Amino acid sequence: MSLFSGKTLMITGGTGSFGNAVLNRFLKTDIGEIRIFSRDEKKQDDMRHEFQAKMPEAADKIQFYIGDVRDLQSVKNAMHGVDYIFHAAALKQVPSCEFFPLEAVKTNVLGTENVLTAAIDEGVETVICLSTDKAAYPVNAMGTSKAMMEKVIVAKSRTTKKTKICCTRYGNVMCSRGSVIPLWIDQIRNGSPITITDGSMTRFIMSLDEAVDLVLFAFEHGTAGDILVQKAPACTIQTQAEAVCELFGGDKNNIKVIGIRHGEKMYETLLTNEECAHAIDMGNFYRVPCDSRGLNYDKYFISGDSERNTLTEFNSNNTQLLTLEQTKEKIASLQYIKDEMSKEQ
Repeated sequence: MSLFSGKTLMITGGTGSFGNAVLNRFLKTDIGEIRIFSRDEKKQDDMRHEFQAKMPEAADKIQFYIGDVRDLQSVKNAMHGVDYIFHAAALKQVPSCEFFPLEAVKTNVLGTENVLTAAIDEGVETVICLSTDKAAYPVNAMGTSKAMMEKVIVAKSRTTKKTKICCTRYGNVMCSRGSVIPLWIDQIRNGSPITITDGSMTRFIMSLDEAVDLVLFAFEHGTAGDILVQKAPACTIQTQAEAVCELFGGDKNNIKVIGIRHGEKMYETLLTNEECAHAIDMGNFYRVPCDSRGLNYDKYFISGDSERNTLTEFNSNNTQLLTLEQTKEKIASLQYIKDEMSKEQ
C-alpha cells in the first residue's frame, strides 16, 4: 500500500458495500486518512460504531462527511486536501431507476460531473469511478444513466492534465447491499420459495474483494479516460440459486420462477463489440483506452483505423460459465457467507 502511504482517500457513497470493503482492506495500512462521503447520517453512525469496535486502533483514520454528490458545494467542502477519490455513489437498483429515471440522471450523471469538477478544482491526483456492465448496450434507465456517466468521465478526462480520471466497469458483486444472495438465504431460513427471475439468465459474478482489486488495478495501471474491466466468470441464475440451496440446506425443488423484472436483460455485457476493436489485453483485465482524437471533423474523412482486434463482444454468455460446484466454491469463499454459515452451527 506504499502508493497510499500518508495519503487522504475519499470514497463517495462510502457507507455502501464497496466503501466497507475498502475500509476493511485499507485501515490497517499506512494510509493517512479515509473520508466517507454520503448523505445518510444513520449509515455513517452505524459505520463509525462498527469500526470503532472492530478496529479501535485504526478507526481514527476515518472521517465522515455528510453531503450529496448532487450538491456541488457539499462535495467541494469535503474535498480539501484529498489526494485520491473512489467515486462509488450511485443509484443502482434497476427497477427503481425505471420508475424514477430522472433521479438516476441527477445522481449518476450530474453527481459524477460534480465530483469530477470539484476534484479538478481541488487538484486531486487520481479519481477512479465505478460503473457497471449495464452501461454496455443499455436497455434500462440505470444502465443508460451509467453509460452517460462514462461519457462524462471520458470527456472530463480530456480537460485536465493534473487529475487522472479513469473508470472501472464490473458485473454483479455477490452479497453486496441489495443483491440477491442475502435474499435467498432469508427465503431458505423462512421456508419460503427461492424466487428467481429466469433460470437461464446469465450474470458476471465477482466478490467485493475483486471489486476493490479492479479499482486498485485501474489506480495503478490506468491512464486518463480509460475504462477497465476484469475478465470475470459468469453463471446462470439457476446455478447460482442451486449453489446457495446446497450451502444453506434449501430445497432445489422449491425454486420459483417469477419472471424478468422491469428493465432486466437476459445477459450482461462488459465490453461491447465496438470497444473490443481497440481493447488492450492486460492479463486478468481489459483496458479500453480513451479515443484521443480531437473535435476536428475533417480528420474523420481522411483517416481512421484500418485494423481492429479479433476480440468480439465480451458478455456473460461467452465468458467462462461456472459449473454448480465452481459457483458454490466461489460463493462459499465470501466472508459474508462464512459469517452466515457460522450462524447455522
